[in-house]
Amino acid sequence: MAVSPFRMAILICGACLACQPVFAAAGCKVSMIAELPVTMNGMRPMITAKINGEDARFIIDSGAFFSLITRPGADQYKLDTQPAPFNMMLEGIGGTSRAMVTTVKEFTLAGIPIRKVQFVVGGSTFGPGVVGLLGQNVLRIADVEYDLANGAIRLVKPDNCKKTMMAYWAKPGDAYSEMEINWATARTPHTTGNALLNGQKIRVVFDTGAWASALSLRAAERAGITPDSPGVVKAGRASGIGSRSVQTWLAQFDSFKMGDEEIKNAQLRISDLSNIDADMLIGADFFLSHRIYVASSQRKVYFTFNGGPVFDLASRTPQEGAEEGEAEGQPTDAAGFSRRGNAFAARRDFQHAIEDLTRACELAPTEPDYFFERGRAYLGNRQPELAIADFDQVIKLKPDHVPALVTRAGMTLARFEQNGHGNAGDVLTDLNKASATAAKEDDVHFEIGTLYARAGAFGLAIAQYDLWIDKHPTTGKSPDAYANRCRSRGMLGLELDKALSDCNRAVKARDDVPFFLDSRGLVYLRMGSFDKAIADYDAVLKVKPRNPWALYGRGLAKLRKGQNADGQADIDAAKASGPRIVAEAARRGLTP
Repeated sequence: MAVSPFRMAILICGACLACQPVFAAAGCKVSMIAELPVTMNGMRPMITAKINGEDARFIIDSGAFFSLITRPGADQYKLDTQPAPFNMMLEGIGGTSRAMVTTVKEFTLAGIPIRKVQFVVGGSTFGPGVVGLLGQNVLRIADVEYDLANGAIRLVKPDNCKKTMMAYWAKPGDAYSEMEINWATARTPHTTGNALLNGQKIRVVFDTGAWASALSLRAAERAGITPDSPGVVKAGRASGIGSRSVQTWLAQFDSFKMGDEEIKNAQLRISDLSNIDADMLIGADFFLSHRIYVASSQRKVYFTFNGGPVFDLASRTPQEGAEEGEAEGQPTDAAGFSRRGNAFAARRDFQHAIEDLTRACELAPTEPDYFFERGRAYLGNRQPELAIADFDQVIKLKPDHVPALVTRAGMTLARFEQNGHGNAGDVLTDLNKASATAAKEDDVHFEIGTLYARAGAFGLAIAQYDLWIDKHPTTGKSPDAYANRCRSRGMLGLELDKALSDCNRAVKARDDVPFFLDSRGLVYLRMGSFDKAIADYDAVLKVKPRNPWALYGRGLAKLRKGQNADGQADIDAAKASGPRIVAEAARRGLTP
């Protein structure tokens, strides 16, 4: 009989010779079931497990009701899938996705192998190298402590602790917060409770899988804020399970209060959360700035503040992040310094991140991942020369280290684009090696394709997008992939019917993206559909009036129509806006 991940964690407990004591007070005893080592990859808490003996990286996602492997991940690990019962669908910010199920013959977590473990299969990408999510059916077996700032999630078993304050790490007199949470069931296992936003009650879900806390449009409106309110700014798009992406905004609220903690002038991200049964997702930013204990048996959450910004850490500058200070406790090995260093980096405290990661490199000088992590911290701290030296060392230690190859290629290309320094051939060498090494199902092929296109290797870019789209046909990034493949074909002047089909798919999904319209304008220009090209370029220039490619393309289209004065005016404007445009276009046979 297959083992569900809910029973899996119980088996982990049973596999321990003895649960380690955590603390004891007034008859209350808390023992450790398992400590899961967590490495922050940006704002994503990651854990490495094994699927049938092979390493597999998962996001720890307290907002996921069940553990999940993506469809490409199931293909990569050659897992058989079957339809999920009752036509089950997965829902998230990105919409819905049909679910399948699979059984992993041997799944290893926290060093303990467990036989015949079931996972939901759905969605298609959570980023390069990520296989899936570990959700609430693993986390909610008893109590769980989230200590992301120190690189750990602890599954713990309380005994006779019904009335005990469970923030056991807090010293006498230290401030802590507690709040009631709703009763969790097998159907609704999430950690949910109530908070106050500008005095209005909102329902919150604790969700480590959300890289930043997000407030629903309806809750923001109840608190007096809409996307059209003064001071509200667009903040990019977000996606998750499902095929669509949603617009987000940043807004400031007078007060956010949860438990005993109140944050004045809180800057929160607003998004369309209509598919989520909550007013707000409490994301990884809050988890990093707090140590959190979910006491399921008490129906309470306890948390203490680590210092620094609480919300939207990714928007902070290095100078702002540098005020974080050291996290509590001291690592004892390279892995511990690495995890804490990555947590500092996620909070944009790069000074302490570099110190910890340097110690990890010193303790384990043959481990390439520690040099890669320090290289990323140097990048965040605006020290590119030190960063690229670390990426060089990574590739010296492990020549097929895909993340380092791709990152170094991007840095080399950026330097070449900015000042002509560096060897463009080195970019292709790194990208070729990364492409040959990465699993064909890996999301990294999207990034490789984008770098190939920037380097002018459009044929190689098309091959990468072909590979990526085959494995990720409907995600929030799919419109970008179709538009990028369209533009690559347009730049080569090849397979224009296929290019137009790709661009039409991208524009249908999001008709307000200038790049999509600019790319379709290029294809129309190549096809001799000059009026349609001009219409697309007009739409681009309405939003970005100095876009050199749109000006140049519109100028060429007008010249082809005999509108010589207007066409030449556009071309002159394009030259003024982007002096390289004439040479770049000429290389692609686009001349007046």
